[in-house]
Amino acid sequence: MKATTQIRLRLATPEDVPVLRKLIEASVRGLQTEDYTPAQIEGALQTVFGVDSHLIADGTYIVAEAPSDGEPNAQAAVTKSSWTIIGCGGWSKRKTLYGSDHWTGREDALLDPQRDAAKIRAFFIHPHWARQGVGSRILQACEEAAHAAGFRRYEMGATLTGAKLFGAKGYVHVKPISIPLNNGEALPVIHMEKRAYEEAGHVVKRA
Repeated sequence: MKATTQIRLRLATPEDVPVLRKLIEASVRGLQTEDYTPAQIEGALQTVFGVDSHLIADGTYIVAEAPSDGEPNAQAAVTKSSWTIIGCGGWSKRKTLYGSDHWTGREDALLDPQRDAAKIRAFFIHPHWARQGVGSRILQACEEAAHAAGFRRYEMGATLTGAKLFGAKGYVHVKPISIPLNNGEALPVIHMEKRAYEEAGHVVKRA
């Protein structure tokens, strides 16, 4: 197991987009083949899976980095510094539940934190860093940031692959969603939700 203590989180910037695109494709092709067909994966990469620039512009998209160790086969892409982006994920104060910049079903209206759930969005981990706690760290950071912005509920359109992680983190199944893709395929995802409760000055995440 890799040393996750050396992983650092930061907000994504527009300059990260080329690296993120490579990471997302590597993540989808490397980790989602047990849950989706090749046709579903190809269709999703053209529409649903990808970078959502609004998340970056809003300052709600997070990247996880690890020190570059001279093993390019175990990394997504080396940045200009000595750190490598190995995962990404974010939260949103907008209505869009899923989709990249290419997705036509976007809803960019702002949510009401007192009434609506913050959206947990676009989680992708490089295959060589899967099941190393990277996604969990990004998720915790997203929930804490959304809570600080006034949100008390979180929801997502989880992939069949990602639902395993999110279920272990207290998210519950709300309903299945079938996303139509531009190649005629449909991508099944799961609408999941989680509520945060405050007790004794602490935030306690519960289903």
